[in-house]
Amino acid sequence: MASFSTKFFAFFMLSILGCASVQGQLLSETLYEKTCPTLVKIVHDQMEKAIKKENRIAASILRMVFHDCFVDGCNAGLLLDSDPSDNSEKTASPNANSLRGFEVIDAIKAEVEAKCQRTVSCADILVLAAREGVNLVGGPMWKVAFGRKDTLTADPEGADSFLPGPGSSLTQLVGLFQSRDFSPEEMVALSGAHTIGQAHCRFFSNRIQNDQNIDPSFANDLSQNCSKGDLLESIDYQSPESFDNKYYVNLVNQKGLFHSDQEIYNGATLTPADAEFLSQTRKKVEQYSKDGDTTFAAEFASAMEKLGNMIDLKSIETGEIRSNCHMVN
Repeated sequence: MASFSTKFFAFFMLSILGCASVQGQLLSETLYEKTCPTLVKIVHDQMEKAIKKENRIAASILRMVFHDCFVDGCNAGLLLDSDPSDNSEKTASPNANSLRGFEVIDAIKAEVEAKCQRTVSCADILVLAAREGVNLVGGPMWKVAFGRKDTLTADPEGADSFLPGPGSSLTQLVGLFQSRDFSPEEMVALSGAHTIGQAHCRFFSNRIQNDQNIDPSFANDLSQNCSKGDLLESIDYQSPESFDNKYYVNLVNQKGLFHSDQEIYNGATLTPADAEFLSQTRKKVEQYSKDGDTTFAAEFASAMEKLGNMIDLKSIETGEIRSNCHMVN
């Protein structure tokens, strides 16, 4: 069983964010049908244009929405530039010099403002852009409801505390996801976002040098490439530009790029609680690796809908609709 401190931590965070089902009731799929009827087309077309220019942008926007929503709920706090006190989630350790794609959100926002001035929040645009990007590279669709507000303040401390990193252990991963009301199985589904995208060598160099649960030839190939510098490698080496289940096949074959990825399949089990979690996550990885894309796609879509419904209750009450996503009005 989880410790008292783990249970209290999860309860405390959920009392701040509220559960996703309750939050979802504050949002509406039809909110912009009359006030901004072309919103979905604008976002889709801009994402299609950006992906044709660089396929990787779908992964970049998907990562951005996770790093925004997982901190205080989906409130576009991540998009704010530094203020005079240097408070910015962009400079928090999980985000600094690694997030990308802000110019795509800017282009979408500019066109939305031209058609529907001061109507659609940056938070709503970001969540919708992630869905459209995933679908454009072969992934599923899911429901996106609207009505989020943009926060007036960033939360870099929250980003440092609640975003998992590439070196996270299974225990750390499960604890962070449970604090946001996600089960270990839902965590595995969301981890499938790593079926697309790339990462610099510095984020997995420790794994290829020290981990035991890595295929030796895979580690050797990565080591040789990374000896040339802090180069980019595909997170899913089999099909890096397609949203499919190959990420999970890689984990079964001990070819996960990040330490945190491999942990959900065969991480170290130091306590009975760890063993219970690993049993759940390992079973789900194996299911996704064997069932093709159908089960994974459906459960990923469900988890992403839940993630998008994590709204910041404070920003709903006191937030705004920014004209420029980088700064408050």
